[in-house]
Amino acid sequence: MEPTRGLPEDLLRAAPKVLLHDHLDGGLRPATIIELAAGVGHALPETSTEALARWFAEAADSGSLERYLETFAHTVGVMQTAGALTRVARECVEDLAADGVVYAEIRYAPELHVESGLELEEVVAAVQQGFEEGMAAAAGAGRTIIVRHLLTAMRQAARAMEIAELAIAWRDRGVVGFDIAGPEAGYPPTRFIDAFEYLQRENSHFTIHAGEGFGLPSIWEAVQWCGADRLGHGVRIVDDIKVDEGGDGAQLGRLASYVRDKRIPLEMCPSSNVQTGAAPSLAEHPIRLLASLRFRVTVNTDNRLMSRTTLSREFGLLSEAFGYGWDEMEWLTVNAMKSAFIPYDERYRLITETIKPWYAEQRAR
Repeated sequence: MEPTRGLPEDLLRAAPKVLLHDHLDGGLRPATIIELAAGVGHALPETSTEALARWFAEAADSGSLERYLETFAHTVGVMQTAGALTRVARECVEDLAADGVVYAEIRYAPELHVESGLELEEVVAAVQQGFEEGMAAAAGAGRTIIVRHLLTAMRQAARAMEIAELAIAWRDRGVVGFDIAGPEAGYPPTRFIDAFEYLQRENSHFTIHAGEGFGLPSIWEAVQWCGADRLGHGVRIVDDIKVDEGGDGAQLGRLASYVRDKRIPLEMCPSSNVQTGAAPSLAEHPIRLLASLRFRVTVNTDNRLMSRTTLSREFGLLSEAFGYGWDEMEWLTVNAMKSAFIPYDERYRLITETIKPWYAEQRAR
């Protein structure tokens, strides 16, 4: 993992952070994949920990969202039993806590983990057990972290309503929202309008992957037809912003203005966006423009294994690329906490008792 040359690495890890966009099947430890694969006879492209980690990063670093998604065959392939799911979920929480994350919403598609006979309910129960074990282990190590589920339906499948109903059934047992993921092209959000309307009737929350592999129409449908509370990535919203040639101003189109005015959060994942071709480079990532225009921007990891990253590293890269300091990092973190799907009083408490005091202490120093 590359070191950062901006904010100090130890303080980046210590800073309380909030993660809204992280895939459970994109954050496995390479050593765990090897052990689980051996137990179920799943063939891997590499058999040593470092070589496998490198393979995932190189395979994902293709500039193609479709190719990027192919890497998940090997992570999902070893996550087909309750024991494996619980272990992966527990290790996910432990890794995030070690990186200073104090609140996280972890997403996964239950429908992808039933190949060996698990029922959808059993998948969620296994993940919840892992989250609980991970939170307890973190607390025992002196780190407090809250982790919740986002249940995801795959765009290329037809189980969105079933997963939406599952999210409602589990919403008082760790699940805080719903999502759709997978290839955007050919699978617009409106394909699942019945699921989104159901969730709205149930007073539930949902985010939608939009504006990553496809452009403004995907974002427009997610917001105006489906009523998304947040946008997963949303990078292509910049296509509706015209920047003056001199760089002195920007003109927002109708959709960009709406997204900004309504404070619809953008779950941006800088390293991942570069890998999938959603952004040409980190230095040219739209997050800088969108943040300067005061969109509700948040920073996320997406898939820690494929990007060989952590949330601390993502902030460090932004610090290095754009000169971001503690003020910007606090603003981005508070944005994320404001945008979480837990109740307002819980969000407010984390902001006022955990996040803001830490940054105030840094300024005092």
